[in-house]
Amino acid sequence: MNKKRYALWTSTVVAASLLLSGCQLLTGYQKIDEAENAKAWAGKIQPIAGEVNIACIGTYHCEIARIDKTRVIGADTHEPINPAMLVAMKDMSAKGKSHTSNKHAQTSMHANIDMTPLAHKNEIKIVPLSASGMPGLTNYYARVKPAKREVQVNFYPENNLGYVERFTLIHDFIDADTYQLRAYQKKSNDNSGSFY
Repeated sequence: MNKKRYALWTSTVVAASLLLSGCQLLTGYQKIDEAENAKAWAGKIQPIAGEVNIACIGTYHCEIARIDKTRVIGADTHEPINPAMLVAMKDMSAKGKSHTSNKHAQTSMHANIDMTPLAHKNEIKIVPLSASGMPGLTNYYARVKPAKREVQVNFYPENNLGYVERFTLIHDFIDADTYQLRAYQKKSNDNSGSFY
C-alpha cells in the first residue's frame, strides 16, 4: 500500500511541476535575448539631413505598421502596403532582391538605394534594412520629416508570426535624427517567463 501511495504522490508532484513550469518552457520568452539575427543588423540606416529615421529592434521581427493615419507595413504580407513608399533602387540590375541573407549583398544593396530627400512633410519612405530573425522577412525603417507623429509598431517576441505585440507611440520627432524603438523584456528573479 505504501508503494502505491509513494508512486501516486511522486507522479502527482512531477505532473504538478510540469504543469506549473511547462508553459514557461514552451513560450519562448526566455529566448527573446537569444533570437537568431534579432540584433544582427546587416544593413545600416543612412541619415539624410533634415529627416527622421524610425526603426524598430529587439525581437525576432518587428514592423512599423502605421505612421499617423498611413498604413506602412501589412500585417498579413509583412511587406510595404504601397509600393510607391518603398525606396527605388538606383541600379535595377542588382538582382532586384530585397530579401538577402548575405552581408556583402546587403551592403551593396544599400549602396544602390536611391536616398533622394523627401519632397513634402507628409511623405513616408520605407527602406529595407536587414534580413529579419524570421526566415523570408525583411526589416525596414521609415524616413519622414520631423513632426509630431503617431507610430504603431508590431513586435514579434517569439519566432511565430501568430503572436504579435502592438504598441503605439505618440512623439514629437522635432530633431532630424535616427530613432530606434526597442522591445525589452524585464527579467524576473523567479523565472516566471512573464513579459512586461
